[in-house]
Parts: sequence; C-alpha cells; structure tokens
Amino acid sequence: MQFINFKEHDLSAIELIENEVHAYPWTRGNFLDSIKSSHTCLMMKLNEEIIGFSVMMFVLDECHLLNMSIKKSMQKKGYGSHFLKEMIQRARLAHSKTIYLEVRISNHAAIHLYDKYGFNEMSIRKDYYRAKEGREDAVLMGLVI
Repeated sequence: MQFINFKEHDLSAIELIENEVHAYPWTRGNFLDSIKSSHTCLMMKLNEEIIGFSVMMFVLDECHLLNMSIKKSMQKKGYGSHFLKEMIQRARLAHSKTIYLEVRISNHAAIHLYDKYGFNEMSIRKDYYRAKEGREDAVLMGLVI
C-alpha cells in the first residue's frame, strides 16, 4: 500500500471514486481548488490501483479532514483504518494539535471508524449537507493528538 500526493492528472480516477461513493460528490473544480490551495491531497494505491483518497487542510495547529473516500469494492476490508492512521500520522508530523471533520449523521460506518480512533462528537451542524429531500445534519468530530 502506498500513500502518494495526487495531482491534476490523477483526478479522473479520484472523481470515479468520489462519484461512486457520494450522492453529492465534489466537483473537479473542488479538487482543483484544493490542489491549488496546497491542501494535502493523498491517494492510497494498492498494486498501482487508486483505491482511496483524502483531502486535508492545515491551518495553524489544526488539521481539517475535508474529504475521505474508499472505493466501494474495497470498503469493509480495513483500508479506511489504514488510511485514517496515515492521516493522523501526517497531522502529527505537521504539529497539529487537533483534527476536525464533519460527517453525515446517517453515515454510521464512518462515524464508527472515527470513534474507533478516538474522535469525539463535538456538536451537530444543522442542515450542513445537501440531501435527497432538503438537507442533512453533520456530526462535527474532533481528535486531540
């Protein structure tokens, strides 16, 4: 397994995963903005295949996990855990004191993963995400590292 920064030429593969996993996916423009803003844009490769990606933004001593996705066929096999451990390690190396993220309140698998690694629920962000019918709340979670 490799963790490598993704670039613009990797976006077709990244977008395939994003569109497969999310009902309201990021656009190519969102990814380009993150690359241009020097966010940490990582892809996880297994045998040369991109199986996941993440986007992290570092501000002062905080890390904000903006997006993380694992290819559907590779979910529930431990790759999300490996990827999250890598991101926590990178946040430590960047001298972050806290990692923050938002997750759909209905995404029980992701919430369970974050709980497993010590993230705590900090609050609920009302109507944070677009949803099929209106809006969906997000759980704001944080991990002190």
